Amino acid sequence: MSLSIVKSVLPGGVVQIAPRGEIDVDTAYEVREAIAEVLAKGRPSRIELNMRLVTFIDSVGISAMVAGFQTCEVSGVKLVVTEPSRFVHRQLWVTGLLGLFGAPEPWFADSTPQVLPGA
Repeated sequence: MSLSIVKSVLPGGVVQIAPRGEIDVDTAYEVREAIAEVLAKGRPSRIELNMRLVTFIDSVGISAMVAGFQTCEVSGVKLVVTEPSRFVHRQLWVTGLLGLFGAPEPWFADSTPQVLPGA
């Protein structure tokens, strides 16, 4: 599977980078480049890496995220992860990096509140 990345500007000067697919040894550079491109165009108040549609991430992908975090930190821009897929959330938790990226809760496709019968 390949990786596609969509960038958008949210209210308040926040830039969202939303990768879709697999972030691995073959595609991790695309995440680093997307972050660098946003920073080259200006200094947003924050960059949100929306990981909802990421189906797989390996150690090289996580390394690219950390490199992006460090680049943002040097530039005075906060980088956070939003809506991580369950797989991404688990990988960040296992590596001890969940807190570095803002400790986001995992995104669930069926996160609609359910009402129990008789409640």
